[in-house]
Amino acid sequence: MLEHFAEELRLARADRGLSQAALAEALSYSGALVAKVETSERRPSLDFARRCDVVLAADGRFERIQRRISRETVVPWFRDWAGIEQETTALRWFEPLCVPGLLQTEGYARALLTGGGLFAPDEIEQHVSARLDRQGLLTRDRPPLITALIDEHVLRRDVGGSDVMREQIQHLVKLGSAFPRVRIQVVPDLAGAYAGLAGPFVIATAPQGEDLVYLAGQRHGQVIDRSDYVRQMVEVWESIRGEALSHGQSLELMAEVAETWM
Repeated sequence: MLEHFAEELRLARADRGLSQAALAEALSYSGALVAKVETSERRPSLDFARRCDVVLAADGRFERIQRRISRETVVPWFRDWAGIEQETTALRWFEPLCVPGLLQTEGYARALLTGGGLFAPDEIEQHVSARLDRQGLLTRDRPPLITALIDEHVLRRDVGGSDVMREQIQHLVKLGSAFPRVRIQVVPDLAGAYAGLAGPFVIATAPQGEDLVYLAGQRHGQVIDRSDYVRQMVEVWESIRGEALSHGQSLELMAEVAETWM
C-alpha cells in the first residue's frame, strides 16, 4: 500500500507537469520529503495526504490510501480498537500512567516508546507516525466528544525530560481550551486511594448508541461489549470522575505544573 501511494503521487504530479520541488513548494513540505515519499522511503502523514488531494485535485484519493496504510501499520492486536476509535461519537478515557495516546505530542510519544529499549528506531518511528495519524479525528468537522481523566502523577512523571514534559502539558492545556469537544480532568494527588488505581480503560460510544470498553495491556488489547461489564465500567468511570477536578480547575493546575518543568 505504501508503494501504491508513491506510484499514485508520481503519476498525479507528472500529469500536472510539476517537478518534485514545485510540488513540495505547493504542499509546504520539503523537496527531500516528497522524494522519500515517492520512493516509499517515508510514510506520508495524514496532513501530507490531504494537501496532496487539494494541490493535485485528487478528490480524497490520497487520504483514502493513507488511511489504509495507517491501518496496516498499526500492530495487529490494536487494529480492532483503532477502527472503533475512528468511528466513535464519544470517548471516555481514564489514564493513571501516561497521557492518552490521542492527546500526546510527538516528542512525548517518541520518549515513551524509546524509554523501554524494546523497539528498533524504525519501529519507534512507525509507532509514532501511527499514533499521530490517529489524532486526525480531533480536527474532523464533527469530532467525537472526548473526556479524558488523568491522574496528577501523569503530569509529574518525567517522560523525555523537562522540554518534552512542558510541551506536552502545554499541549493538553491548548487542547482543553481551544477544542470544545475535548474535556480534560485531573484526579489530584489528594484523592488518595480511588477506583482508578486498578488501571486504565476507555469507554467508546458507537454511532448506533451502544458502549464498548477497551482494555490495553503490555502487548495486547481487548474490546469488550458485554452489557453487564460495560455497565460496571461506566460505574467505575463515574466514581473516578467524582474524584477529579473540574475541567476549568484542571486546566489551571496543568498550566501551573507546566511551569515547574523548566
